[in-house]
Amino acid sequence: MLKSNVARRGRTAFHAEFGVLNPGTDHGAGDNPGPEVPARVLLVEDERSIRDLVSEQLRRAGFECVAIADGREGLQLVLEEPFDVIVLDLMLPNVDGMTICRTVRRQGVNQHSPILKLTARRAESDKVEGLLNGADDYVTKPFGVLELTARITALTRRARRSQTQATVTARRRINVHEVRLDPLKHTVSVRWNPVSVTPHEFELLYQLASQPGVVLSRKELLAAVWRGQAFVTERSIDTLVRHLRCKIEDDPAEPRLIVTVWGYGYKFADA
Repeated sequence: MLKSNVARRGRTAFHAEFGVLNPGTDHGAGDNPGPEVPARVLLVEDERSIRDLVSEQLRRAGFECVAIADGREGLQLVLEEPFDVIVLDLMLPNVDGMTICRTVRRQGVNQHSPILKLTARRAESDKVEGLLNGADDYVTKPFGVLELTARITALTRRARRSQTQATVTARRRINVHEVRLDPLKHTVSVRWNPVSVTPHEFELLYQLASQPGVVLSRKELLAAVWRGQAFVTERSIDTLVRHLRCKIEDDPAEPRLIVTVWGYGYKFADA
């Protein structure tokens, strides 16, 4: 009922019903700022009006948002690529959100990533079921997009705080080939220009850049980045490397910093 009403009344009425500021203004991003290092959010929502509005607000708030309409496509993506937060509608074509949530908690690269369920189901029993099946938060429709953004920000902050506490060591700052990494601030810069990376991307880059010239196998990198999580494949490392090259290399097609060692793994350029 909600989705058909949105489609009939159009975007302006949708903004009014959901208490959303005009997306042409600069509110929202200022009121609910995203994390200093932009988090990567997967949004799986089949209603285009909602999907476009939420993804637009998240990007304005400083997040990197991947928006998917189909449940099967969303499930495949969430099993293969790391995300800081996953936002799931429950009623999706092909694979429903509850199935995606249960599957993610059993396998893949996002087993410990926060999941927020976005749904029209308002009964207490539905909320309890969602939380017991692996969700970290539950937002019912209709909703305020600014509140949703704030909840996603809080989930990101909580997850990153937990990850930082779990990996507290006397790790040194790195400066090699004008690539600088600060493990305490969790920041990366290339030639003094800040680069936004996800937690998994930072860990992979740190493992490589802290040992320039040393070849690390995909299995070694998997163990260091995902710390023994089951069902994480070597393809996940290749995906992370591809994302990092797009962010730190002058020409990602001909990388000079993260070098492929065919048949084995990767290394960072010799110091």
